Amino acid sequence: MAPGDPVRRRLCVRPGTTVTLTLRPRLDDKRWTGVLSSAPALVVASGWRLDADGTAHATLRCAGTRGGTAEVTAAAKAPDIAGAARPVFTLDVNVVPYAQEG
Repeated sequence: MAPGDPVRRRLCVRPGTTVTLTLRPRLDDKRWTGVLSSAPALVVASGWRLDADGTAHATLRCAGTRGGTAEVTAAAKAPDIAGAARPVFTLDVNVVPYAQEG
């Protein structure tokens, strides 16, 4: 991974799972701005909170019956610089349905 590349992590969950993603305060001058799901029908960011110390909390809800994969990206930017926030953290969420007999 090259310097400046987004950090990438993987998570495997069952349908209907709710996950709280906690992002520590950044060491640079950038602040967390929010999270975005690549597949909101599968994983949706249903809550967002930024604490005074810079810690960010996002609640991610997974679909109740569907399986699949979604990328959840967290963006950050310096508060005094114009322009869009850049993705700096990516969570690959794999929703795996229960096995069915039949």
